Amino acid sequence: MKIIQKHIMVMLITATALISCTQKFDAINTNPDKSTSSTDAWLATNMLTSITSSDITSTKGFCQPFMLSKYVLWTENQVDFQYNRIARTSFGRLSVLRNVAPMLNYAAAEPVALKNSYAALAHFIRAWQFYQLSMQVGDIPYSDALKGETEGIIKPKYDSQKDVFKGILNELDSANILFASGTDFSGDFIYKGSVDKWRRLTNSFELHVLMQLYKKTGDADLNVVNRFKDIVANRPLMRDYNDNFAVTYVNTAGYAYPWSNTPVQINSFTIYPMIGATLITPLKALQDRRLFYYAEPAPAQIAAGKAASDWDAYIGVESSDVFASTTSARATGKFCDFNKRYTDLYNAEPVGLLNYWDIQFVLAEATVRGWITGTSAQAYYAAGIQSSMSFLANYTPAGYNHGIAMDAAYIASYPASAAVALTGSTDNQIKQIITQKYLAGFLQGVDYNAWYENRRTGYPAFVLNSATNRNTPSDKFPVRWLYPQAELDHNGDNVAAAIQSQYGGVDDANQVMWLLK
Repeated sequence: MKIIQKHIMVMLITATALISCTQKFDAINTNPDKSTSSTDAWLATNMLTSITSSDITSTKGFCQPFMLSKYVLWTENQVDFQYNRIARTSFGRLSVLRNVAPMLNYAAAEPVALKNSYAALAHFIRAWQFYQLSMQVGDIPYSDALKGETEGIIKPKYDSQKDVFKGILNELDSANILFASGTDFSGDFIYKGSVDKWRRLTNSFELHVLMQLYKKTGDADLNVVNRFKDIVANRPLMRDYNDNFAVTYVNTAGYAYPWSNTPVQINSFTIYPMIGATLITPLKALQDRRLFYYAEPAPAQIAAGKAASDWDAYIGVESSDVFASTTSARATGKFCDFNKRYTDLYNAEPVGLLNYWDIQFVLAEATVRGWITGTSAQAYYAAGIQSSMSFLANYTPAGYNHGIAMDAAYIASYPASAAVALTGSTDNQIKQIITQKYLAGFLQGVDYNAWYENRRTGYPAFVLNSATNRNTPSDKFPVRWLYPQAELDHNGDNVAAAIQSQYGGVDDANQVMWLLK
């Protein structure tokens, strides 16, 4: 896992040693030379490390979510995600939540404001982890989860996805209140303990969650639209890309950018990826200069006399093509590789789990749908595009943009250009918004965000090729993961009841969860 500050490494090593120990937490911290009051910080570090390390893995693992989202093709072998095969997931995300109660126990001795901050962080971490799991499978253990040690519940019942989302929203509401009355805290390598930034992330994430519930606006229990309006009107939100929920990197072994191939991190997988047509084609069609920041020109086009600054030097390969065709494209140089900055630099760019521009696109969509008023959808939409472009311009050194710069004038004018500005029907504007969200998401939004948006809205459209689609049946895209084998083995009755109530007893990748109905 990669982290922001070098001094955090010591904290991580200490936290890892503590968590790996088989003793109970109250027995661990008996060293008279150590202050037990710092343990809440250690546990905060450990949980944040677990959250981000489960999502931002190094080398090949880093690319896998982007294969499912059709940003990336892989030529080493036929990867299931590229060809739409989704298998069983894991509930490993829940294991990190075992550290919530110990963190709060240690924080109980802190001043009230600091105790509030750790309580708020606990709510956020719980909401984040339960959200990610429910998005994959539907119903999950929530109200009975993690009660094995305290209440002896080793086989937790499953809550309906609706109740899980209600719980997530309530936990985020609680986190907002607690961060507002909290103080900056230790153990955080994302925002350096800033409760202001954590509060902004919490509220921005709640908007993201509410947008996933857009088909449930008629449900009075969820109160989606009014909740959304209240947050926009009364709570602080992310202000710019400096507020991104992102991990930054340092020039140290194990802490460099996931795709870098530098002296401190050897990456033997850089010879396998290609950038897909789902990204390249709209970038070229819209004359979007982010193309030159994301990609290398196709070697065959350069050999044929094209300049690296020529739009026609860039070729997108269709993700659904037969494997032999994709490997041939690579062998003949008719493809685009990642921009060399991703391999050359140990700190190519911070990798976001949720970014400021994502929330601007959520606000634009909410405006188009009539949930909020006061600011135009175009203004939010433009802010999202411009933030993405400014981020790339800031983190791309001279010499890595192939001579095509995104200067302030270009960034200011692009969203209002005829091909980009929002226009037409509600559905067309939603299509434009999600397309721009997708274009901003290359090697970002590592929690399958772009795939979830395609599943939710149908945009951007992915090509279905029944000859290569590894889902069954081959004429459908999958829409979910299957439940973990460990749950089937050790909590069989409860998972079976959940599968029956949701999917008529059929646990496969084509079953439509409550969220999508």
